[in-house]
Amino acid sequence: MPMANNFQHALYSRADPGERVGYRTVEAGAPPDSPAWQDAMARLGIQLSTAGVRAVLWFQGTYLSTDLFGVQRLDEAGGLKRGYSRGIPGMEALLALMREGSNGLPPFSGGQKPPFRDEEQIKKLIDEQAVDAGNFTAAYVEQFKRSVNRDVSRPILCVRSLWSSEHHHVGRARAAVQFLNKLRTICTDLRIGTGDRVLVQAHGQAGLVLALLSNLLAPGPSSGRDRFCHLLRSSLQQGGDASEDALRPTDLESLESLLPASQALNGAALDIVTYGTPVRYGWDPSGLGKLLHIVNHRPMRTDGKRWLAKMELPQITMEMPIAWGGDYVQQLAVAGCDAVPSSPEAQAANKALWELLEPYDGFERWLECARKSVRCPIDGACLLVDYKDTGTPEAGTARDHVYGHAAYTRLNAMLFNTTELVHAFYVPSGSQASVSS
Repeated sequence: MPMANNFQHALYSRADPGERVGYRTVEAGAPPDSPAWQDAMARLGIQLSTAGVRAVLWFQGTYLSTDLFGVQRLDEAGGLKRGYSRGIPGMEALLALMREGSNGLPPFSGGQKPPFRDEEQIKKLIDEQAVDAGNFTAAYVEQFKRSVNRDVSRPILCVRSLWSSEHHHVGRARAAVQFLNKLRTICTDLRIGTGDRVLVQAHGQAGLVLALLSNLLAPGPSSGRDRFCHLLRSSLQQGGDASEDALRPTDLESLESLLPASQALNGAALDIVTYGTPVRYGWDPSGLGKLLHIVNHRPMRTDGKRWLAKMELPQITMEMPIAWGGDYVQQLAVAGCDAVPSSPEAQAANKALWELLEPYDGFERWLECARKSVRCPIDGACLLVDYKDTGTPEAGTARDHVYGHAAYTRLNAMLFNTTELVHAFYVPSGSQASVSS
């Protein structure tokens, strides 16, 4: 695996991942919360505890009132309004399925827009509107907590964390520092340190936030980290967010001295699982424990390259409404697209970070990246999973399946997800894909 990534962008490699990738199909098992299901989850809890896992966090945003596919950047900066997409069969129909306002995904009730605060009232509203479609609900986390802690002597902390859902570079950069500060607080309060592990399960673009965080945690000096922190500090000093939980320059400064010496988490290992995270920022595994990416994927190619998503126009436009090929958000929300920050100051900060983090811009470059059809990042292990969530005309609406992006967070997927990550991370190697250690 690549080390010392130094905030470089991910490579869109179409090569066979080989032993780093595994293929799974979700089969119907014991119903959630049945005695057999509870027993299975309790056994997994013992394995988590034995491996030293002291805290499990679910890290997520929401698709409600967010430019989930990032078409705003393509429209305003990529030249689509000037007709750049003309002449490509099916492109206008595809963009309509991606564009906020015509993609069938509902707005947040009450007109709320990002940035969203990590507070219980906001999470409760998301639970009420999105339910478990692309959303780890409070009920999900509580059921996990109750089942895995049933037979352990030291209960595992279980926490759900919401990031701002600002789908642009400056939003993700701020979220990375905020979440790292949260992890540090948890480690300090619970006296988690050397020999202990913290497990984070991240859904969608929350995984991109953690990719940035992994570059922050890389041990030793880093020119990319110095540049990243300088740009972020400059944007924070401009102000613009007076909310109580807003990121402050001092929050960043308190971490900077700890990062090169790998002391931000008191010596605890950070294990990360992503669900449906687009391939975008590069990861640096050198400061992490374990790293695994899980993607909702149904092989549909005719060339034998089952590790790649299908990307054909206009056929993909007909497949998306029933999520025939798996997770289309993971496939299409790649480099070159993004939401656009609301203020001129944030746009300037975003541009500076863009120059550091991503060498792609404009419609043609986005299309180039999307057509790579890459499912697996080159960093960490990968599981391509047929969740059997959709793929038929009876699949429902976009708000039901979120274009294949909703499958990971269902209650009936909890046992499968937990089994796979425990076997990948905390069971002696054998039949599972290798992971970073």
